[in-house]
Amino acid sequence: MPTTPATATHSSSNGTAEAIMLELVDENGTTIGTAEKLAAHQAPGQLHRAFSVFLFDEQGRLLLQRRALGKYHSPGVWSNTCCGHPYPGEAPFAAAARRTHEELGLSPSLLAEAGTVRYNHPDPVSGLVEQEFNHLFVGMAQTAPNPEPEEVGETAFVTAAELAERHARAPFSAWFMTVLDAARPAIRELTGPSAGW
Repeated sequence: MPTTPATATHSSSNGTAEAIMLELVDENGTTIGTAEKLAAHQAPGQLHRAFSVFLFDEQGRLLLQRRALGKYHSPGVWSNTCCGHPYPGEAPFAAAARRTHEELGLSPSLLAEAGTVRYNHPDPVSGLVEQEFNHLFVGMAQTAPNPEPEEVGETAFVTAAELAERHARAPFSAWFMTVLDAARPAIRELTGPSAGW
């Protein structure tokens, strides 16, 4: 596996993985502590900071990713362009840009804040729970993705109509529609009314 800022930061000198820590928050998004990543997702879940990215091409198509089959949480399902968790003390915007590059090998040509949303979504397959205070970002992807295979199984650019068809027949992440609906005003502003978002 290539060394990325994520793997470099969380691998110790003797080759053992160090725990990945998440930032716990209250209902207003104020930091109140930290928790180990897996522990924060075990039922009933601990409210923690997260981010979701939605990137579009110049035709107004959304870049989706299918999560790699080896991921411990929601493997093999389709989801938004990128999602994840800032490290404790890391700005959500910086984390969103970092993980988009680590997972998809691209840097957005534009990335803008699109609000926040708080949700509680259990994953029926794994039993894990997404209790998240999620920072939303929308932007433009002007280069082709080059996915990291341990993170991303495949990618697809879709129109709003194609997304509706795909969502009706393929499994998507439990949080996908919640974050998409919360980001829609910013998406419409970015893509214009003709894109249909």
